[in-house]
Amino acid sequence: MPAPFARHLTALPWVLGLWLALLGVAQAAPLTIDGRQGVLPVWPAVSVSFEEAGTERRVDEVLRQSFEPPPSAHATLGVRPEAVWLRVPLSVSPEAAGAWVLDIDHPPLRSVDLYLLREGQVQQRWQLGNRLAVSDRPLRTRGHAAIVPLVAGDSQELLVRVQTTGALILPITLNRAAAFSEREQSEQMLQGLLLGLGLCLIIYSLAQWAATRETLFLKYTLMTFGSLMFSVYFFGVGAQYLWPGSQWLEVRAGGLAALLATTGSFLFIAEALSGPDTSRRFVRAMQAGAWFTACVAALYALGVVDTRVISGLVSVLGLVPALMGMRGAVRRARQGDPIGFTFLLAWTVYFVATAIVILVINGRLPVNFWTQHSFQFGATLDMLLFMRVLGLRLKAQHSAALNMARERDTLRSLAYTDPLTGLSNRRGIDATLSASLPHCRGDQLMAVYLIDLDGFKPINDQHGHEMGDQLLIAVARRLRECMRASDVVGRLGGDEFVVLASGLRNELQALTIGEHLLASFQAPFDLPGLHCHVGLTIGYALAPLDGVEGSNLLRAADAAMYAGKQAGKGRLVRAQATGPVRLDPANA
Repeated sequence: MPAPFARHLTALPWVLGLWLALLGVAQAAPLTIDGRQGVLPVWPAVSVSFEEAGTERRVDEVLRQSFEPPPSAHATLGVRPEAVWLRVPLSVSPEAAGAWVLDIDHPPLRSVDLYLLREGQVQQRWQLGNRLAVSDRPLRTRGHAAIVPLVAGDSQELLVRVQTTGALILPITLNRAAAFSEREQSEQMLQGLLLGLGLCLIIYSLAQWAATRETLFLKYTLMTFGSLMFSVYFFGVGAQYLWPGSQWLEVRAGGLAALLATTGSFLFIAEALSGPDTSRRFVRAMQAGAWFTACVAALYALGVVDTRVISGLVSVLGLVPALMGMRGAVRRARQGDPIGFTFLLAWTVYFVATAIVILVINGRLPVNFWTQHSFQFGATLDMLLFMRVLGLRLKAQHSAALNMARERDTLRSLAYTDPLTGLSNRRGIDATLSASLPHCRGDQLMAVYLIDLDGFKPINDQHGHEMGDQLLIAVARRLRECMRASDVVGRLGGDEFVVLASGLRNELQALTIGEHLLASFQAPFDLPGLHCHVGLTIGYALAPLDGVEGSNLLRAADAAMYAGKQAGKGRLVRAQATGPVRLDPANA
């Protein structure tokens, strides 16, 4: 091989190394800060280096390692057990020098170490992450933030080490103090609005359960409370306000909340979709799923199950209740049941929100306001749709109860009503007497009138039973018109009727009512194809003067009526009286 060619070949690795180094510098262009922006995304200038599992490198060791462009351009690195180092070279103009707030707006990050370097030397270090209580963090915010003093020039850079048990979602920004404060206030208002809505739904469902004892409200409460607490954990509100300093809750609150919501989902969906055509196997399977999830939650609370196991388990179990209930919801939707349509809409929202989260974790979608909050917005909409399911379910139960009441009333009407005239039958009369007689006394009498029609049989025989029935209906109508609204008119059978008049002050008032009945039948009946006249013979008894038992009073009134028949019909006779009371035709 010629000597010049050999020398060139020997230099080739150095040329390739220089070319790769230049390429690396091009890929890690510094983040230019000129002071014109209030919020500056950091991710475009980030390069990354991953630690080996079980090792922890020092800053000087990390600086000697190679950094590469992140596999995703959307501020997310997926789920990784090892720690990741982020390197951000900075180019700061004189106008931009001063205090900037570095913010990583993803509260579930476990451990975050932030370094400010100048000329390759560490100038300042901050410890962040939810392993620290909010009071121990540089800034007491939901996320992970620190005030970073920047100077003009190109000789400084940020170095961030992040390790967590969940997704490495890293929406890092540099913010002017005013812009950061405005963003935090807006997020706090949004969280207050959404969490307040969820709390109102929980209080309402508990109040409905207390009023109706409907267990579906309790299951809705369990599901909604779990979903609400997961949002409280995921967006840092819990560590900031509800359990500041509690590491046990900060580590386990998210997993426990997700398991609680899944348990409630199993129970709620099973009962909401249950019906006469629901398979018992489906109900038992949903109940078994709820028990399994509850047992896993208990083991996790006791520390038996690891957080990483729970993360993987929840990502699978969260979909199971919807997938198991899908068949029943589709069947109901095909039957035109709005509960089925509502479930399908809610699950569509849930699947879309879940898909967005998965795409964000895998770097397929950018991390922004809408993708960060997609699952919370979806969960809130699901809570409202499931509340509609509760309303539809209660409406269906109310309609079923009304139908049962109508059927009961219809059966009662058939049992206590004469089918021809619509008056009370013997059973209805007995029931009224049993209810009214205990209230009778000397100044509150009840008159029991037993009435037999005079001249009905010849009309019925001559003109047929249909005409006879029409005449009985007309008689019933006239009797009702003669009496007060509080009085009861009944038909014992054939052409025998009963009138019960209660609340009478004295015997004379009972006599007056009887005479009025006799007089009202002086007028003829005009039926289709027949003009006829029927009269009345009435026997009556007074409670409690003539007895306090319904059967005895009816028997006494019947005896008085027969006495009136034998005396010549068209008469009003008082039971156990010395003689019939005869109506003077002139007074009629």
